[in-house]
Amino acid sequence: MSKVAVIYWSGTGNTETMANAVLKGARSTGAGADLLTPADVNAAAMSAYTGVALGCPAMGSETLEEDEFEPMFQDIKSALKGKKVALFGSYGWGGGEWMETWERDCRGAGIALACDSVIANEAPDDDAINACIALGKAVS
Repeated sequence: MSKVAVIYWSGTGNTETMANAVLKGARSTGAGADLLTPADVNAAAMSAYTGVALGCPAMGSETLEEDEFEPMFQDIKSALKGKKVALFGSYGWGGGEWMETWERDCRGAGIALACDSVIANEAPDDDAINACIALGKAVS
């Protein structure tokens, strides 16, 4: 049985809503799935998971959240190679450049993404929620 980590940081609740939809999708496949925040995660913990969904909103000038999420991501990045990995998050301005940068960072680190990333402008609509459910299934 596969086991999935859904790791997210949310400032306004939008990315948290998306994370819960990802969790729902992963569990719908019969996978074991854990909803985690950056404080719950380190590189050693990644060995327990076959799939990892990472969620973070765009911050400041289209970057990942710098105090909790980015340091955690840097810590686990090498442990994500060979796993099913997918990215999701929300933004309030710009056009999603932070996600494109994050995807390039993953590819540069040898992380193969299991599906297209999911982004939502502000609160996720029904299409974004359904895409998050599909993302959860893809990492299961």
